[in-house]
Amino acid sequence: MLELGQRQRDRAREIFLRALETTTVAAAVERTICCDGQMLWIDGSEYDLSLYSEVCIVALGKAGATMFGAVNAVLPENLKRSAVVSSPPPTVLMDARAEYFRGGHPEPNADSIAAARAALDLIDQSAPDALVLFLISGGASAMFELPLAGITLSDLILMNRLLIASGASIAEVNCVRKHFSQVKGGRLATHAGAREKVTLLISDVPDTALDALGSGPSLPDTTTVADCLEILGRYALLDRLPASVRAAIDFGLQESPKPDHIAFQRASTHVLLSNSTFLAQAECIARGMGYTVEIDNTCDDMDYKDAAQHLLAKLESLHGPGKKVCLLSGGEVTVQLPDNPGAGGRNLQFCLYAAAGELPAGTTVLSAGTDGIDGNSAAAGAVIDATTRPRGEQINLRIEDHLRTFDAYNYLAPLGYAIATGPTGNNLRDIRILLWEDPAL
Repeated sequence: MLELGQRQRDRAREIFLRALETTTVAAAVERTICCDGQMLWIDGSEYDLSLYSEVCIVALGKAGATMFGAVNAVLPENLKRSAVVSSPPPTVLMDARAEYFRGGHPEPNADSIAAARAALDLIDQSAPDALVLFLISGGASAMFELPLAGITLSDLILMNRLLIASGASIAEVNCVRKHFSQVKGGRLATHAGAREKVTLLISDVPDTALDALGSGPSLPDTTTVADCLEILGRYALLDRLPASVRAAIDFGLQESPKPDHIAFQRASTHVLLSNSTFLAQAECIARGMGYTVEIDNTCDDMDYKDAAQHLLAKLESLHGPGKKVCLLSGGEVTVQLPDNPGAGGRNLQFCLYAAAGELPAGTTVLSAGTDGIDGNSAAAGAVIDATTRPRGEQINLRIEDHLRTFDAYNYLAPLGYAIATGPTGNNLRDIRILLWEDPAL
């Protein structure tokens, strides 16, 4: 029989991987969208395709190619369409009617800007009665960008690095991004004017902040210029920004479009998948394994150290004789990176920090990203327990050194604790799975 630690680590991995398998983009599209060749139904809304001379599709983010492939397959073959897709490399043969760009992540690249220009051209050239579909997923903020005039790509990259390393939440980072962009914060939608628009989301943001997803290119913006400047001031970034970005501030940033803009009068939004969908699947799987399940999402946007302490204390409060407990937590923790960080991301750092403490017997901790990518590492995350620190010491790995330099991957991977899935073509934020089983069982 497997020893308890190995058994628990295997179960935590299984919960994560099975939840990934049951929350695919293809399955979500199949549940939400159908077409009989004449009528298109999206989440209960009806669209008579005879009223549109063509369909224009802009698919963005880590699930961009996956979303386009699934939605494109639903549309009738004889329907005129064109598309711009900016995403990681597609894993299947893609439609020749789409123009593909390999947008950068976590930093924008030349393809990110080329994709934005191509999307604007696509909309410009479309008929006034075109149906415009925006397919947005996490990662779109970096993979789709056209900065304000005068801001170069190198300056844009530097601004993004400063924001990501600052410890700001993703909503705060994207608030700033929106106000230095010609396509974020609803501006892509305004470019389409009064055309009918449908936005489909694979969400990696809180359900109450959908316009933060991909920096909200197709949604009315709930943030303001004042919000943007306050965030830059609070994280002491104003004096560190490139000269071209500071010049844009001095010139006067423009407010982003709000809900009363004409572009949003014929527009609808539908969430296909979200972190809550993923958590529900993980909960079902864990219950099937015999665990009592609790969900605690209160550490969303919390510093990773505080989040680890909070969740471990919550797990310990659930201990009891004969119990098997699973604590699930969705969302993202924050990190403040040092200069020249090592290999890893917020999930690996969270796990390594948890492993550095005194874990009660029977405790297992998993943290991973549903996109399959954690920071600059080759892993989605990791799963650890009380064996992690002593096993590292056996091969002369100092856990405090790897924590300090944010080099969690090079501690956890050699020991077999890292979880590698490769890019999943999906992005539903992170999940943390904490298990405890009475060692006497």
